[in-house]
Amino acid sequence: MKTNLEEYDNPDLYDFENDGYKDDVSFLLKWAEQVNGTIIDLACGTGRATIPFAEKGHPMIGVDIHAGMLEQAKNKSSNLPVKWVQQDCTSLELGVTSKLIYMVGNSFQHFHTNLEQDQLLRAVHDHLEVNGVFIFNTRFPSGEELLQPAEEEYWRSYTDPSSGEKVDVYTISEYDALKQIQHYTTIRKAQGGSENRTGISLRYVYPQEMQRLAEANGFSILHMFRDWQESPLSNDSLEMIYVLQKKD
Repeated sequence: MKTNLEEYDNPDLYDFENDGYKDDVSFLLKWAEQVNGTIIDLACGTGRATIPFAEKGHPMIGVDIHAGMLEQAKNKSSNLPVKWVQQDCTSLELGVTSKLIYMVGNSFQHFHTNLEQDQLLRAVHDHLEVNGVFIFNTRFPSGEELLQPAEEEYWRSYTDPSSGEKVDVYTISEYDALKQIQHYTTIRKAQGGSENRTGISLRYVYPQEMQRLAEANGFSILHMFRDWQESPLSNDSLEMIYVLQKKD
């Protein structure tokens, strides 16, 4: 995970491209209303899904491995009840337990190996109270998602707020079926001719695999959805939302 951070090296751009997404926050707030005490947001980035909870008075801990993202989060959250912590989520040492821990933005896919996935879930397990809940999402490993041609494809366009230039965004993806890892290159081409490339690699997990993984690390699956509106998982899903509960 430590070497998979290129996409996060520009926190301002990250916020511009991602801050508008709120579907997961609405879902998570329903769970937050059922618990008292500190809530933990893992791989919190710049606080997109942390700050809304703090604004409602929930004491929060936001954990991320990227110092620049956390600095941006601190700048956005002065006078709010948030403690920002730079740690690797596979080896958490927060000194508290919680009734609710979550990890959104498909960050679960940053944990590439079986060992890393186990370490993450064990760290979460250690920081949850008995019957506490861990909520996270991950992209669904559909054929459409994985078997994309390894060539440059147009994704979207936007106007860069700092330069005013139109930016066209393209992606290239290559799937390693043996490791279940998709290697993405994102190419941002500005109208003025500049070009920026970033890489990211994401692990995919199948539903049956996830069930075994959860149970082996002391969790039961309370819910499994295809979206944040709580629709049931199906073969044409694009992502999987899991609500795990720590066993007695």
